[in-house]
Amino acid sequence: MILPLFWVVLILLWENVTVRFSPMNLSEETLKKIDDVIPRYPEKRSAALMVIHLIQEELGAVDLEASEWIAEKLELQPINIRELITFYPMLRETAWGETHVRVCRTLPCALRGSYATCKKFEDKLGVKEGHVSDDGKFSIEFMECLADCGEGPVVMVGDQTYEKIEEADAEKMSDLMLKNKLLNSKKYVSYEKAVDSVQSSKS
Repeated sequence: MILPLFWVVLILLWENVTVRFSPMNLSEETLKKIDDVIPRYPEKRSAALMVIHLIQEELGAVDLEASEWIAEKLELQPINIRELITFYPMLRETAWGETHVRVCRTLPCALRGSYATCKKFEDKLGVKEGHVSDDGKFSIEFMECLADCGEGPVVMVGDQTYEKIEEADAEKMSDLMLKNKLLNSKKYVSYEKAVDSVQSSKS
């Protein structure tokens, strides 16, 4: 049976809309979390921030496609979602680099030289704070407290925390990162690895 042209066009348009608002390759786990969290709020729109966080947690950012998908899910306009993303500094429209460096700028770390530490990372890694390098490998974030004020300047590389990282250390760490050797460094051992090593020695 040959479908009238009108229905063929309608089907094609519907398929395009479906693809456009597809769940962006989100995992089943994240989709389930989203479906579970929305009914906890008195209105769907109230779940917007939580849904944004869940998607950013998996994708690294919330781009225009994701904003449109969230808006449709919560019966809002995409601009409502974009307003939240651009207002809150912890939310991002583009993902950080493969290796993300965070430097604490809170007063205790600043007094110990974290501004110079951050500047050295910028110079060595070839990327400005708040941006991603052209090759997508590195990004730097000069941010508020990393919850280790007594051991500043504090730096996080990925999920690993490094203490007392002064300007000279930032230069050496950058060289190791450029060679993809930081995680195996004996000189720069993260807080997390040190704790794991102590626990392993006790067991």
